[in-house]
Amino acid sequence: MRNADGAATARTDIADFLSTIIYVYTLLLIAYIVIQLLFAAGIRPALFTGDGQRDRFPADICEPFLKIFRGIIPSIGGFDFSPIIAFISLQLFNSIVVQRLIHG
Repeated sequence: MRNADGAATARTDIADFLSTIIYVYTLLLIAYIVIQLLFAAGIRPALFTGDGQRDRFPADICEPFLKIFRGIIPSIGGFDFSPIIAFISLQLFNSIVVQRLIHG
């Protein structure tokens, strides 16, 4: 049976793990947005040749999450607000759920 210190350590480890996942996903979203902006400007990054899974990876990871927010808030004047709302929701989730409820 675990004692109170073991349970607290496990909660801290879980909270740290979830915070790290949220941080990495936020970095992936930023990279995806930058890549999309480069494509929109007519610049093709050297790593993206247009013929492989490496080119689809950022979209496969980021688009399902962004699509949730695009369904709620449509683009206004050609500007897509879904990444901003996605960042805010990730930070709120990290702040409220991970840090307060799990971490304690």
